[in-house]
Amino acid sequence: MDVHPARIGVGEPIPGVVYPEPSRLAGYIEDNILGFKSLAEALRESFARNAGRLALAGPQGEVTYAELDEITDRLAIAFLRLGARPLDRVMFQIANCNEVICAILACIKAQLIPVCTLAAHREQEIGYLARHASARLHIISGADAKFDDLAFARGMQRHAPSLRHIVQAQGEGKPDAPSFADLMKSVSAAEARQEIDRLRYDPFQVVLFQLSGGTTGVPKIIPHFHNASLLTMQATADWYDYRAGDRIFNPLPMLHNLNMSCFYGPALLRGATFIVAPNVLPDTLVSAFKTYRPTWSFLSGPIIARIEGAVRDGTIDFRDARGIVAPNNAPGLRAMLGAPVYHQYGMTEGTLTGTREGDPGEAIDFTVGRPFIPSSRVRIMQPGTEEEIEGEDMGESVVDGPYTCPGYFDAVDRNREAFTSDGAYRTGDLVRRRVIDGMPHFVFCGRIKDVVDRGGEKINSEEVEWACNAHPSIAATAVIGMPDAAYGERVCAFIIPRDDQTAPSVTELGQFLKTHGLAKFKWPERVEAVTEFPVTRSGKLLKAELRRIIREKLAGVSGDLDPKEARPRSKPSVELNRA
Repeated sequence: MDVHPARIGVGEPIPGVVYPEPSRLAGYIEDNILGFKSLAEALRESFARNAGRLALAGPQGEVTYAELDEITDRLAIAFLRLGARPLDRVMFQIANCNEVICAILACIKAQLIPVCTLAAHREQEIGYLARHASARLHIISGADAKFDDLAFARGMQRHAPSLRHIVQAQGEGKPDAPSFADLMKSVSAAEARQEIDRLRYDPFQVVLFQLSGGTTGVPKIIPHFHNASLLTMQATADWYDYRAGDRIFNPLPMLHNLNMSCFYGPALLRGATFIVAPNVLPDTLVSAFKTYRPTWSFLSGPIIARIEGAVRDGTIDFRDARGIVAPNNAPGLRAMLGAPVYHQYGMTEGTLTGTREGDPGEAIDFTVGRPFIPSSRVRIMQPGTEEEIEGEDMGESVVDGPYTCPGYFDAVDRNREAFTSDGAYRTGDLVRRRVIDGMPHFVFCGRIKDVVDRGGEKINSEEVEWACNAHPSIAATAVIGMPDAAYGERVCAFIIPRDDQTAPSVTELGQFLKTHGLAKFKWPERVEAVTEFPVTRSGKLLKAELRRIIREKLAGVSGDLDPKEARPRSKPSVELNRA
């Protein structure tokens, strides 16, 4: 392992990056929270320690840690020989596959900075972010049957002149766009290892450019740092007690922070096997669960809806599962899957909370837990102010800690809005404390802007969605405000029923919510049964589209839902509950 000098703080600052204050870093180091080891060094140590174990498994085949180490060594040096330089930024445009993980790891080893764009991103996102980050390398699939990503990448070079190099992860190499296979042939394992061994890593330097998860506009760039990212991955592995024998599965995009920081990143540090699924089609998901029997999985509403039939008919089961991580509905999922289910909450800007084995049942079922890293601080403030709220009243969560981003990349104006005067991040989420067995836990209540204004009563959509999702016939719910002449807005619930179930009527849902204890004025007054929700390219729910759909239906503009937006499942229930 490299021996680092006692310097605290980055050695070579990147213009536009907001780095943590050295005094704050010194406190974390003194308290043994942060250290002088980089993520690259920790990964290399794990690869050597677990050389004979299985690192990746899935339809593409199996890859051991030793093989993964060699592949990523050779790619790392090939990227540098191609013309990339340490701290250059790298655009990604590739769907889930083994090559995604190999490319991310190669960049980390080569001191290149991945910009975590997605395969579905197009001109608006790729062009803007490539220019904004001054990216030099563009990694594409090269084998996308539905999209000519090579022609697209060549076009992007005209719009973002800094993009000097194109690399195809899976495609046939071209003179101006070599493939991974071409690059690996250009450097031997031995010489790649020698050159990697000569590199020195700065633990305070940027390791990744992650992206904000907003549903509108172009994402903002969120710098993540080597030692802070390592801390979060290690803390996640500790929180869930990931082990070398675990089989860990998250089918969501591998470039998402959730997957990287909480699933395959920690898995690779612990010597576990990460299961790679190339898509989220029902057959692919069912095959992955049946073949590899994950011990840990992440399941959200849309994924659950695609495997529920296979669970109910016994095609797959979760008898080997040590835990399921989900954003909500632990009691319902536990009953359906017969496995422990733990809530997790967080944001790419930093701070993760969750529940785990041994927590009180009340915390597991009804909260999103507490911070994985004890030094992370969650305060609750009156939205738009720095006035802290005590007790259990609801307010905006404001977070800071060793993993919290101190500022977006090259975004001075946005940073003034998004961060408090003492550098904490305003999440835009509504939460409240819930003290259980003397320990504060947190309850996620929704987004500040995600409310229905029913005659002056502000109804938080997330609260209603959580209550509806507990109904035995409902797989997922999206609540929006629909226009109403008398009240301004009424509550409308778009519902995905469970397999072989029908959505409850407004009356039936109201009776259920009454037993659930939800105030009557919050009950949905219209139910639209659909098979899927409209989402962004990165998988975020598009409530703006749902609002447009319901406006047009109410106005008589559209008799049916656009199948590309929200597909109807059964006749909607349109009766109204009168409060």
